[in-house]
Amino acid sequence: MTPTSPTTASESHAPAPHMAGNFAPVTDELSAYDLPVTGAIPPELSGWFLRNGPNPKDAATPHWFFGDGMVHGLRLEGGRAVSYRNRWVRTATFTDGARPVDAQGRRNLAAGVANTHIVRHAGRTLALVESSFPYEIDCRPGRELETLGAHDFGGRLTTAMTAHPKTCPTTGELHFFGYGGPTPPYLTYHRADAAGELVISRPIDVPGHTMMHDFHLTTGHVIFMDLPVVSDRSRPGMPYQWNPEYGARLGVLRRDDPYGDVRWLPIDPCYVFHALNAHEDGDQRIVLHVARYADYGGRTPAHLWRWTIDLLSGTVTEEQLDDQFCEFPRPADRLTGRPARFGHATVGELPGTGHIPGALLRYDLQTGAAVRHDFGPGRTPGEAVFAPADDRPGGPGWLITYVYDAATNTSDLVVLDSEDISADPVATVHLPQRVPYGFHGNWLPDPVR
Repeated sequence: MTPTSPTTASESHAPAPHMAGNFAPVTDELSAYDLPVTGAIPPELSGWFLRNGPNPKDAATPHWFFGDGMVHGLRLEGGRAVSYRNRWVRTATFTDGARPVDAQGRRNLAAGVANTHIVRHAGRTLALVESSFPYEIDCRPGRELETLGAHDFGGRLTTAMTAHPKTCPTTGELHFFGYGGPTPPYLTYHRADAAGELVISRPIDVPGHTMMHDFHLTTGHVIFMDLPVVSDRSRPGMPYQWNPEYGARLGVLRRDDPYGDVRWLPIDPCYVFHALNAHEDGDQRIVLHVARYADYGGRTPAHLWRWTIDLLSGTVTEEQLDDQFCEFPRPADRLTGRPARFGHATVGELPGTGHIPGALLRYDLQTGAAVRHDFGPGRTPGEAVFAPADDRPGGPGWLITYVYDAATNTSDLVVLDSEDISADPVATVHLPQRVPYGFHGNWLPDPVR
């Protein structure tokens, strides 16, 4: 991100950056069928592409992160764009105005906006925001994207849940954490088994309440990022501030000893919203890839970095791999925690940056080289999601993303060949309304019959 310009008198009534252009909310929930397509949708794609993001229901919000969650979904089947739907997530805050803290000062974890991510685990589709419980979304035919209610793992979850859980492709376990709250513990690590039962919840001692948005999972470890963006509830808008004196460190926990010691290793002060992937490199090295900011607050852009943890020496080697701005990095999810040759990231607009040429980047994580797909003047993608073509880890597939066209004020769903992203799109689905810029989503393939 880059700094915004001072507001002039003539601009004093202009909407805030996170409420202008394609950040502005849409007002209608639509259902549309048999959408027009340019190109050809691969017949192997059978399922839903779902993406979550903030879409304030009634009024402007003080920050982009605070808008009510809205899920936009496109169903692909048999080479057709069968339907498009968008629905608000009907949280207790959306329907009843519930507040995160009640009049008696008690925390209400069912109060939230569920606006950041949407994932599937153990047959449940969950809309997530890191400040509250997840909300389950119905994906049954005829009820797609209706809200079923808050999900607290049968009463076992007693903290908020990160918006970036990780599913182990080997065990099917869902690893996640909860952070925040006015008193310690400020961090709790959770693990749900493949059947969706919460089996581990263990507090982790950290010195303060920092904004811990994401973390890392490998085959043998969980790695937390305790970075110097520290809670400050006196601040308007986002109640966090950059405080490099807090320090920055990575916390390494063995998966086979989930209640054991967390080993903390210092790194240079920085901030990371999003991890790309992590993996073991032998018995004593862990390799992490992140979109790293030099600080927090919109003054610097994020770039792709590699951190290499040496468990023998207790040190972390840090290196920048690219000088292109990037965000929303992702691997192929079936390679989460495993060595992945490639990952991808998005070049797109953030509130206050102004328009920048939008692109997707495919990184060779061994060399740092990047291949770029530019969508054309005024066309800006959101986060791209990998949809596999077959069952082979590391095999071929497609990148799917929503793309906004400023010239027509419309959006498309675009499908790219993941192994040749610089080529023309495989398919472009033309949507009945624009999709505002949002956060994260997933390709949810139909179960194999």
